[in-house]
Amino acid sequence: MQPKRYITVQAYNNAWANHRLLKACASLSADELAAPRKSFFPSIIHTLNHILTVDWLYIGALEGDCPGTSAFEPEIPFPAFADLDREQRAADRRLIHHCRALTAETLDAEVRIPRDTHVQVEPADRILLHLFQHQIHHRGQVHAMLSSTSVKPPQLDEFFPSDPAEQALRAQDLAELGFTETMIWSDR
Repeated sequence: MQPKRYITVQAYNNAWANHRLLKACASLSADELAAPRKSFFPSIIHTLNHILTVDWLYIGALEGDCPGTSAFEPEIPFPAFADLDREQRAADRRLIHHCRALTAETLDAEVRIPRDTHVQVEPADRILLHLFQHQIHHRGQVHAMLSSTSVKPPQLDEFFPSDPAEQALRAQDLAELGFTETMIWSDR
């Protein structure tokens, strides 16, 4: 698999996993979303906001307009779930759009991320791989926190098997996202 295809399919999988997780979290009340829980961040809504603000940081950097530490001000920009849901889905679309436009040159291009004490400079492909890992890590935390609620945690460990029976299992989610199997696997 070519690097661009790998990165782009990861972006689609990221959006799909976020979709499943956000659909599950939408069933929770505001109190359940904000309830104190044991994890790196103290609540589901806090963790979901962290996923989004880090997306803003890295996607902005990849697009050439990194917000730096202002991406984290405030720490919880969307205490209301509907707003968070809308903004996460928009960030996921931005990431897919960016990945679909990648070339060999832009995958190797330097990305600059202002930090408190320095400017971090990394190749775009490393930033993208880090971003996907970050999402997986924190989605896993939300998944675990859902276990202590009335909402069953959704399956998040799938990828995109080509078996028709497997495709049928994700067809509704992909339709809700406006994705098709062809779109995900296309090089254009």
